[in-house]
Amino acid sequence: MAIAISRRSNVEPFHAMDILAEANALKAQGHPVISMAVGQPSDPAPEAVREAARQALSAGRIGYTDTLGIAELRRAISLHYFHHYGLGVPASRIAVTTGSSAAFNLAFLAMFDPGDRVAISSPGYPAYRNIMAALGLEVVEIELAGDAYLHAGHLRDAHAQKPLKGVLFASPANPTGAVVPETELRALIETARELGIAVISDEIYHRLTYAGADVTALGIDGDVTVINSFSKYYCMTGWRIGWMVLPEKLVRPVERIAQSLYISAPELSQVAAVEAFGATAELEAVKARYALNRGLLMERLPALGFTLAAPMDGAFYAYCDVSKLTNDSMEFARRMLAEAHVAATPGRDFDPLAGHRTMRFSYAGSHEDMKLALERIGNWLK
Repeated sequence: MAIAISRRSNVEPFHAMDILAEANALKAQGHPVISMAVGQPSDPAPEAVREAARQALSAGRIGYTDTLGIAELRRAISLHYFHHYGLGVPASRIAVTTGSSAAFNLAFLAMFDPGDRVAISSPGYPAYRNIMAALGLEVVEIELAGDAYLHAGHLRDAHAQKPLKGVLFASPANPTGAVVPETELRALIETARELGIAVISDEIYHRLTYAGADVTALGIDGDVTVINSFSKYYCMTGWRIGWMVLPEKLVRPVERIAQSLYISAPELSQVAAVEAFGATAELEAVKARYALNRGLLMERLPALGFTLAAPMDGAFYAYCDVSKLTNDSMEFARRMLAEAHVAATPGRDFDPLAGHRTMRFSYAGSHEDMKLALERIGNWLK
C-alpha cells in the first residue's frame, strides 16, 4: 500500500516539546528534573473552574455545542472586555475555540489564501511559522535586530519590498516577554490600516504584565482579529479552550470552517471557563509569584553568564543570549538537562537564524524550584 506524505508536513519540530519529552524520560527514571522549558503554569486551574467541571461532568455536559461556543461563555468573555478594557465587544463577535492553536488555524484559513505574504517577528512563537507554512502561506519573518518588538517601521520596510496581506504580532510576546508600548502599538496598527494589511493580535499573555495596564488592539481598531486563551493567566493549558474576537465580516467564514474542522470546543471546558473570570484573587496570587520569580531570574541569570536579550515586561519568560557560554544552544540545553537536570528551551524554536545563540527560560514554576534550578545551573557551570 502506498503511503502518502505531503511536502507541507515538512515543518520544523517544536524543540521545546522534544526537550520536555527528554525531561519526562529522566523523571520517569527517578531523576529530580526541574523544567523551565515549557510555558505552562505549575498551578492548577482555579478551584471554581474545577468545581464547575465536576458538576458539569456529573450532569453529563460533555457533548457538542454551537460551533462558536456556548452563550454563557461568549457573554462572559464580552463582559471581560468591558470590565478589563472598558470596551463594548458584542458576544456575537466572539468565537470560542479549542485552545488558541485552533484560533490561529481558523484565522489563517479564513483571512488568507495560499501564497499570501504574512509577516511575523523573529524571534517569535514557532507555531505561527509552522502552521502558516503548512497552509501554503508565504511567511515573512522580520528580524527585530536588537529591537524589543515589532514596530511600524519594520512593517513599512517589509511591505515596501513586496506587499503584505497580513501581520501577526504578540504583546506580551513569546519568547521575549516584551510588551509593545501603547503609542507604538497604535502606530503599528494605524500603519497596517493605511497599507491595507490585515492584523492579528495575539493577546494570550494579557493580564501577565508587570508594569502598566494591558492594551488590547481592539481599543485602537475594531477590525483587527484578536486571539486569546485560558491557558496562561487562567492556568488552563490542558483544558484546550481559547477565543477569538472577530470583525463582523469574519464571523460567518470562521464559523463555517470551524464546523468542519472542530465542530466545537469541548463543552466541559467551556462550562468550566465561565467561572475563570470570577477567580481573579486566586489568579493574582499566582501572578505575584511569577513576579517574584521574574525578579530572581533578572538578578541571577546575567550573573551566571546568560545575558538578557529582551525586556521581561510580561508573560513568564526570560530570553537570553548564551553566546558567552556556547555557540550551540541545542547541545547546551541537552547537556544542561542531562547533567544539571534543568530543562530550558533552545532558541532555534524561536529564531531559525540566530537561535543557536539564545535560550528561553520559563519561570512559571514554584519559587523554590526556580531558586534550586539556578543553584544547579551555577554549580554545573563552575
